[in-house]
Order: sequence, then C-alpha cells, then structure tokens
Amino acid sequence: MTIAIPELMTIAIALDQGVAEIRLNRPERSNAINEAMWQELRTAFAWADVTPEVRVAILSGAGRNFCAGIDLAMLASVGRTVAHADPARRHEALRRVILDLQDCLSCIERCRKPVLAAIQGACIGGAIDLVTCCDMRYAALDVQFSVREIDVGMTADVGTLQRLPRLVHDGIAREMAYTGRSVDAVEAKLIGLVNQLFETPGTLLDGVLQIARTIAAKSPLAIRGTKEMLNYGRDHSVADGLNHVATWNAAMLMSADLEEAMAAMREKRAPRFAD
Repeated sequence: MTIAIPELMTIAIALDQGVAEIRLNRPERSNAINEAMWQELRTAFAWADVTPEVRVAILSGAGRNFCAGIDLAMLASVGRTVAHADPARRHEALRRVILDLQDCLSCIERCRKPVLAAIQGACIGGAIDLVTCCDMRYAALDVQFSVREIDVGMTADVGTLQRLPRLVHDGIAREMAYTGRSVDAVEAKLIGLVNQLFETPGTLLDGVLQIARTIAAKSPLAIRGTKEMLNYGRDHSVADGLNHVATWNAAMLMSADLEEAMAAMREKRAPRFAD
C-alpha cells in the first residue's frame, strides 16, 4: 500500500521503516520560517500524528543551518496583515495571529509520536521555539543556539519563554532570553538543552536515525501512551499524573502489543508490533 505523503513547498518529508524525516527545506534562507512554513509545520506533524505507519519523527534542517528563526520579511508584514481602523479590532487580530503561530508549533508537542530534533549550525530565535516543542534534541558540534527576539525589540511569544525553563535551569533560560547570547554545543550539552552531541551534521543524522529506529521497534501503543503521560505529568501534580495513568492503563494495558512482547521474550526473538 502506498502511503500518501504531503507535498509541501518549504518542508520535505520522507518515510522509511516507521521513521519520518520532516526536513525544513529553505536552505538558501537558512530555513527561516516564512508564512508558508509555519502552516506547513502544522500540516506535516498533523500528518505524522494520524498516519499509523509513522512511529517516530525526526525534525531536521536542510543545508548548513538548522533554522535562522522567523523570516524577517514575514515579521515586517504583520502590521499590514492586521491593519484595521479600530485599534481594538487591530489588536484582536494580532492576538489571533500570535495564537495561530503558537498552534503551528504546538502541533509538534501534540503529535502522539516522539519527535527528535537533529540540529546543526544556527538555531536562532523562532528555531528555539521550534526545538523546545520536540521530545529530544541532538546537535552537531557546530551548533549555535540563541534566543534572539530580545535583539529585535520583542518578547518571544510562540513558546520559548514557556518551554525553555522546563528544559534548562531557570536562571540559564532567563540569561539566554535577556541577553540573546549564543550557546555553543558544549554548553548546550552541559545545561541539558541537548541530549547528545555528534561531531558532524552527517554523523548527527545517522546517530539520530539510529535512536529513532530503536524507538520505532517498540510497541507503538506503549510509546504513544508514554508520551501522553510524560506531557501530562509535566503540567500536573504527581497525584494527577498517577490517576491519569491508572485510567489510561485500565483501557490500554491488556493489548495485543503486551501479548506480543511477552511471546517474543519467551521465544527469544524480536517482537513484531502492528502500527
């Protein structure tokens, strides 16, 4: 059966053995996020979410840089987009634009499949918003992270200030946000922003693909449940999380995947799970 993969203008998608690579594909602009890419990110990850054959997704960037953040041409056009004679309606329109851009990135977090970011070169401004939505982040040694919104006179508004402090120490997140300074690969690993470093962009993709394939070989139902619990637990109390997982497993525990995993252990073979 042929799997329908969305044909997008700014994002390239490939699917192999349960792993979807979702690649930002504007290398001539360092993958700066223009209006089309914002919307296509939502399309790509909604597709990954609902496609059973996708078990894991890798978010990568074509070319030398992962992503240079929001396309400044798009930022400059926002005033025209929300223009209205009534200031209240203009401000309401701008709020809705911001909420929509937030949702374009939150779709990565909502995706039931794990999303692994493979980051090389520049990861600036809106790119930080992007990678902090992912489950894990891996980087090449040439990476440079920077929360750059402060340098263009704005407060970051699509997720960095909410998600970054959950990944690194609050003081480090504040320093990055207040100063706009660059964080290199070694520091990113030290502060916990990335899981692992790779010497080159090529070894980065190979290494992340190996991790993704390890995840893809696990029970898809258990992986989706694990992501659900981790995300829920992050935003709720321990007691709430325990109650939620009890309800989840009351419905999901006794599955075909559990039977297959137990059979594979008895027979000393690799399990074979349905999508």
